[in-house]
Amino acid sequence: MPNVDVKHMNTKIVLPVAIVVALVIGVVIGHFLPIPGGAGATSVLGKTAVSEAELDSPIGSYTVDGKTENITARQVLESSTGVDSAKQKDGTYTLPSMDKAFTYARNQVILKGAEAAGFSASDDEISEYAKKNLQTDDYEAIGKQYGFSADATKELLRQAVVIQKYRESVITTKLPATPTMPTAPSDGNQDTATADYAKYIIDLAGDEWSADKNTWASTDGPYYKALNGYSISNDSATYEAALAAYKVAGSNYQQVAAQATAEWRNAANKLLEKSSVSIYSRTIV
Repeated sequence: MPNVDVKHMNTKIVLPVAIVVALVIGVVIGHFLPIPGGAGATSVLGKTAVSEAELDSPIGSYTVDGKTENITARQVLESSTGVDSAKQKDGTYTLPSMDKAFTYARNQVILKGAEAAGFSASDDEISEYAKKNLQTDDYEAIGKQYGFSADATKELLRQAVVIQKYRESVITTKLPATPTMPTAPSDGNQDTATADYAKYIIDLAGDEWSADKNTWASTDGPYYKALNGYSISNDSATYEAALAAYKVAGSNYQQVAAQATAEWRNAANKLLEKSSVSIYSRTIV
């Protein structure tokens, strides 16, 4: 299953389910136990494929605040690969892997924690989120691309909105705007100095640059250290210098993003540590 690459500055969502999954990177479940069976699980034990009716049989369970919820094959498939993609030529369905079942349980624990904290998602918010991240709120069209039903797609997006709200509430680190690369010179000459490149650098450097003095305001900041070898003024700088400034901005962004990720991981783990998950083995041992 595709995931969102959170290591790079330009994070792009490529699957509805990835919106949810990527929010919980690097966390560990409180208690994880693969066991040979559980209540109601006998119909799928020893199987790697099931009938359509058996898709609603439990393949695991998770417990949060003393309440246990079953995990069905259908639920896991609807949140990972889609039910149709698991269908085989003989009409049976391949059971999802233990890893996918575990991921589903993990996300449900986080979701319930977010909902318990009072967060929800309206239809308008789900629509807005879909348009922003997937360029459309046609849930049927989105789902067809990845094997999800329209209802399953909307539910995944609802979960994404709820978890995002919770995430934003627990993270105190504020991310700066994602830096964008400077536009390359049309003639290919990187040594040509322009006012646009100067403005680009000065906007990124902020307080490190003194417009009144037409030079650096300080010599101990990251931008000065990276750019002091270039000729820069209020209205003149080269593309090469702008690229150097972009690298500094990118490095700064990644450092702040790492802090935010660590905060989220800690918050998510506090929820997960209070939960337990049992994934029933496909084979009797």
